[in-house]
Parts: sequence; C-alpha cells; structure tokens
Amino acid sequence: MNRFKVVIIGGGPGGYVSAIRLQQYGIEVAVFEKERLGGVCLNHGCIPTKSLVKVAELYSEIKESENFGILVENVNINYKEIWQRKNKVVEKLVSGVEFMFQKRKIQVFKEVVTKIEKINSGYKIIVNNEEYFADYVILATGSKPKELPFIQFNNSNILSSKEILKMEELPKKLVVIGGGVIGCEFASIYNQLGVDVEIVEFLPSLINQEDSEISKRLGMSLKRSGIKLHLKTAVEDYQEISKGIILKLSSGKEIEAEKVLVSIGREPVMNITFENCELNIEKGFVNIDNFMRTNLENVFAIGDVTGKLMLAHTASKQGLIVADIIQNELNEKDIDVIELDYKKIPACTFTNPEIASVGYSQKEAEERFGEIIVGKFPYSANGKALGMGATFGFVKVIASEISKKILGVHIIGQQATELIAQAGVLIGLEATVDDVKKVIFAHPTLSEIVMEAVEDLEKLAIHKI
Repeated sequence: MNRFKVVIIGGGPGGYVSAIRLQQYGIEVAVFEKERLGGVCLNHGCIPTKSLVKVAELYSEIKESENFGILVENVNINYKEIWQRKNKVVEKLVSGVEFMFQKRKIQVFKEVVTKIEKINSGYKIIVNNEEYFADYVILATGSKPKELPFIQFNNSNILSSKEILKMEELPKKLVVIGGGVIGCEFASIYNQLGVDVEIVEFLPSLINQEDSEISKRLGMSLKRSGIKLHLKTAVEDYQEISKGIILKLSSGKEIEAEKVLVSIGREPVMNITFENCELNIEKGFVNIDNFMRTNLENVFAIGDVTGKLMLAHTASKQGLIVADIIQNELNEKDIDVIELDYKKIPACTFTNPEIASVGYSQKEAEERFGEIIVGKFPYSANGKALGMGATFGFVKVIASEISKKILGVHIIGQQATELIAQAGVLIGLEATVDDVKKVIFAHPTLSEIVMEAVEDLEKLAIHKI
C-alpha cells in the first residue's frame, strides 16, 4: 500500500534535505518531484551560476596577471567548454543527491501532484489516478521566474534566469531587466566574460534590499567595470528585429540587444487543489506560522512557496526544523526546536565584487532600535587583501549603542560570501562587542577586516586612521 508517515512535495534544497533528515530519524518518507532532485538551486540556479562565477573570476584574474608579474598572452574564451563544465558540475552534484536517496532507500516519485484530499487518518495524495496516503505533508513546491505582462519568455532572445543558462554561445550584447540579486549576478558574470551589458532597474538602486551604502558602492563598481546602468527606469515596450530586440525605456531611450534577461523576481508555484479542506494562501504564497505550520493540521510548507526569504539555505533550515517537529511528535522525542528568525539568515550575492549581509541594515536598525553605532573597515588597510590585489570594499558593522549587541553586518569585496559566515555566527548567537573581544582572529586573513570593523564601533580599530 502506498502509505507513508510523511510525503514531501518538491525535491529542492528544502524538500530533499528534510527527506534525508526524516530518514535519519527512522521516519518513512516519500518525495514527489517532477524533475530531478535538487530543485532550481542545484539544476538551474545556485550551482550552475557559481560555476560560471568561478570562470568569470579566473578570466578576470588572468587578464590582470601582469600586475602580479605574470605575463600571459593570447587569452581566449571557449564558451562551449565553459558551458559543458557547468553542466558537469551540476550533474555531479545532482547525481550525488540521487545516489544518497538510493542508498537511504527514500522513495522518489517523478510525478506532478495536483490534488490532496483530507481524510480521517491524514491526507490522500492523488497522482494520475494513483492514490498515496500520508500522516504528514510538507509542501516544498518552490518558485519560478516572473514575466513582464508584455514581454514573455520565448527561449530565444527573451530569457529567464533558467533559460539563460542554456545558452551555448556568448551574445555580443545583453540587457538585463531587473537589478536585483539574480540580474546583477548574471550581468557581472557576462560582463567579465567580455559581453556588452546594460541593466534596466525601476528602483533608484541595485539590490534594493541591501544596506544603501552597499548598494551604492556596488553600482559604482559595476559602472567602473563597464556595465551601463539605467536606474529609476522602466521598460515600456519592445520590438523584435533580425539581430535581436529593441527595448523602449521610460526615459525615452531605446536599447538594442542580442539577448534580454528578464529578472524581475520570482513567484510561488502552488498548483495543488485541496479537497475537504482549504489551504490558507495569500498572493500565491502559503501562509505559515513561526514553525512552518500551515492552517491545516499536519501540513507544513517550506522554501520559496512560503515567500519568507527566497534563499536555498532558508528552505533547508526550515525543512530541518520541520523534521525535528515531526520526530518529536511521532517518536515522543524532546529535540529542542528553534523558532526561525529570518533576520539571522545571511544573504549572498556573487557579483564582482561580492556582497553579503546578515541582520539589519543601518536604516532598519535606526528605525527599530533608535540609538546605534556603526563601525567600518576597508579592504585597502588589510595585509592579506593587499597581497591578493583585492583592495576594493569594506566591512560595515551595526550595533546597539546601549547594549553593544551586534545588529547587522554588511560586506562588499572579495570573498564577502565566505566572510559572512563569521558574521552569521555573531548575529545568530546575539553576540556583543565584548563577546567579539574574546575571539582571536588569525593573521594574515581577510577575517581581520571583520574584527577591525567591530573594533571600530568603539573607535579602537588598530589599523584605521
């Protein structure tokens, strides 16, 4: 009989992680995933783009190698091989997850769930006239790229973030509509690979959810690298031509491009009909409480479909918490279940330069906590950064003036996405300035920039004038 304790709908970084944890707890679980395990992140998002980020970084370093006394001539790009390498990285990681599922004997049904019915003993999942039964259901159906109403994806020259990864050749000109995280990452990658890139953003700054000082500095850096920015500008219409697309902007300008990436955000995927019950949904997103519970008994939702914080590691952490809750209920355990604080979750953007943040921005901290102090320290005053030739950027730390509790950390510069892990620990443990004083940072490392930014909160940074 097709009966499981838990059925998870969606095998992305939320669904597959929670499935493995439930299996580790000895709880019978099955996953419904219409494509391959790993979801958007492993197959069409985080992993393939980071493969391209590495290539873009390496190519840029090679072009600047003369500054390090290394002469390299006739450097060329073979994008076909770059594209194939990206696919190999994805295949290795996805097949690895699939292998883990096989070894752990976790059942995966490659089916689309369209209907769930509430029954006395739980839930009936109906797929192609086949019935499956579960005591618990975890909705992890994810999200998809948004379209502009008048510019729809065509898999040719108007592309989504998924479709652009299928390109086997570099375009001569790319216009990115949307200056958020995904748009800026792709703009940065293709700019470094020699593509003429322009960004059109409706808001007055790039990656608007970041601290304003970080957003401003990112815009300056991207412009310096040759990316043309059109801020406070909308796309009003377009025209297809033999060589690509002409975009008509609200500023009155027209831009011609070979390819257009539309990156204006993502929307939830929730196409399941519920019978004998009604799932609470608002603007397409599934409403959850602080422990990922929906309004339906024993039905949880995790990841992008909740609209809380559309990051892969958010989905994974939500899934692990749900697994702990189910373990406690089924096996009468007493696992300490945390209440997820989304302000303690780091965010990373793999542009050139990288940016990363955790906690409150300066504006948010001022509005919520009133009296705050701000410490900053530049890469240009750090020995390791100087040796690396990575002097652009800074670390910014925000703390309460009264309690000295660290409220936010914002980084722009090389390896910002690695440095933010330290800040994530400090924010997660609700550390104060005095707590950080107990920590010894290794020398010479970029992590010392974080240390000196914290010291600067009290104007005690040793290497800052």
